[in-house]
Amino acid sequence: MKKRIISVLAILFCCCAAVFAEETGNAEAVKDTAAISGAVKYIAAAVAVGVACLAGGLAVGKIGSSAMGAMSENPELSGKALPFVGLAEGICLWGMLVAVLILLL
Repeated sequence: MKKRIISVLAILFCCCAAVFAEETGNAEAVKDTAAISGAVKYIAAAVAVGVACLAGGLAVGKIGSSAMGAMSENPELSGKALPFVGLAEGICLWGMLVAVLILLL
């Protein structure tokens, strides 16, 4: 098992070294790298917002249904259940904040 892990890490290291290797003295390669990094930035921001909104939607769905079930049995729990729904919606806001930071920095 240890040999397998070490071999996978060695292959991963070689692949990473090939990806991050730079060519010196080529102005076109530098421009292409800048264009690719700009595109990756937009993709990363989209993934941050998308995953956060999906997770927030799933959380609100589960918490909301549980809160409705609890309130149907005991109406006094409505005030205690609503903050948890708000916390789940905050996940989406954090995703948006991360996306804005990715785009600005």
